[in-house]
Amino acid sequence: MALIEPILVYGVILGAIYALLALGFTLIYGVCRVVNLTHGSFFMLGAYAFYTFETWAFFQLAPIPALILGTIVVGIIGGIVYRLFVHPVIGDEVTVMVVTVSLALIIQQLTLLIFSSTLVPVPPLLKGSILIWGVATDQLGHTQTFILSQPPEGWTLFQSVTETYSRLLALAASLGLFVSLWVFISKSKIGRAMRAVSQDREAAMLMGVNTERLYILTMGISAAFAALAGIFIASSTLQVAYPYMWLSPLAMSFAIVILGGLGSIKGTFIGGFIIGFLENAVAILIPQGGNLVPAIPFITMVVILFLRPKGLFGKRIELEE
Repeated sequence: MALIEPILVYGVILGAIYALLALGFTLIYGVCRVVNLTHGSFFMLGAYAFYTFETWAFFQLAPIPALILGTIVVGIIGGIVYRLFVHPVIGDEVTVMVVTVSLALIIQQLTLLIFSSTLVPVPPLLKGSILIWGVATDQLGHTQTFILSQPPEGWTLFQSVTETYSRLLALAASLGLFVSLWVFISKSKIGRAMRAVSQDREAAMLMGVNTERLYILTMGISAAFAALAGIFIASSTLQVAYPYMWLSPLAMSFAIVILGGLGSIKGTFIGGFIIGFLENAVAILIPQGGNLVPAIPFITMVVILFLRPKGLFGKRIELEE
């Protein structure tokens, strides 16, 4: 049992952040049919924007305002990128992939030009940590389990699961954003337009939907979700940002959306948690399992594709209600 608790706790937190990272990738594909290979760059830009707004002398904002402003800025950049570079080639999937991966490399070089290749320290969103679960003994040998509370003086912890407030905030924000997006797509006028476009673009246009504006908005939301994931991961796990950090989250996003099913928000949510739990289980249960962790998303993806070629919830079009 001592190994189950850390797998559950760390798996839930990591899975929620992974799902948020992949959510933007699956959203832009589900609505616009765009395989956006700049997605990892928006992740990186989020981390750098948060660092800039919080630490540069001209800004020096508190962490939460820096997070909000950084997310908005990257979302705007995402909309501009779509309008200037993706929209002119929309409909040609190969050209879109070439353009977006080229943009990712350009953004990488611009980041190198501005920040150099030095690792940039990203401060935490919130300071401190909390004991999630622990087992302690007193001087008489009595054993007691403590949940969300520290043992009293004189007790000694010998098993514990501790988590930072930054990662708990990331968990709460990720779950809240998934619920918010589901409500937005299900209940709002714009969300219904997104579903209509994802199902039949031509019919939606005949009904008066401005697809160009909708695609720009979708790209902005997608970039904002990637930026949030970048801020959460950089501030609570990596604690640094660097110009080459975009490739790993792009590969992770791709693996999760293929695992869950392209265009499936539900599949992305479940796929993120599957990867989160599996990575923690391998790292904790297998000796030197940390060396295998980077391959887990892709091993899982290949196994699922053998069993279900379209992924767990794959359809041609989903954006389910």
